[in-house]
Amino acid sequence: MGRLTRDPEVRYSQGERAMAIARYSLAVDRRGRRNQDANEQTADFINCVAFDKAGEFAEKYFRQGMRVLVSGRIQTGSYTNKEGIKVYTTDVIVEDQEFADSKGASSGEGGGYQPTSRPTPSSAIGDGFMNIPDGVEDEGLPFN
Repeated sequence: MGRLTRDPEVRYSQGERAMAIARYSLAVDRRGRRNQDANEQTADFINCVAFDKAGEFAEKYFRQGMRVLVSGRIQTGSYTNKEGIKVYTTDVIVEDQEFADSKGASSGEGGGYQPTSRPTPSSAIGDGFMNIPDGVEDEGLPFN
């Protein structure tokens, strides 16, 4: 999970079936580590590549500054640049992506859904779990 450092860059593949290929990077805060100089959190910049429908989704909805959640696989590669130096790359090939904030939260607008209070079920106890009445067999519960 991180914030988009810029709007996604989208290109379309050539051939019989054109496919969207979206590239974007996420700024992801490092947990527990702080910059010794300014006592600020440091961030890693994770390059992401989304193909086909996921690429179209990123093109349509993702904008710089939004907080998004992605999952996928890591792919490494390398190429030789114009100066003849070998450059190594690491990308996340996106398998799933979604918004991590409500609409408007990242852009400062008030238009997003922001619930003020969350209703609690009548049989809920203070920690958010529900009481199971006496006599109910827990063999049918999915987490046994």
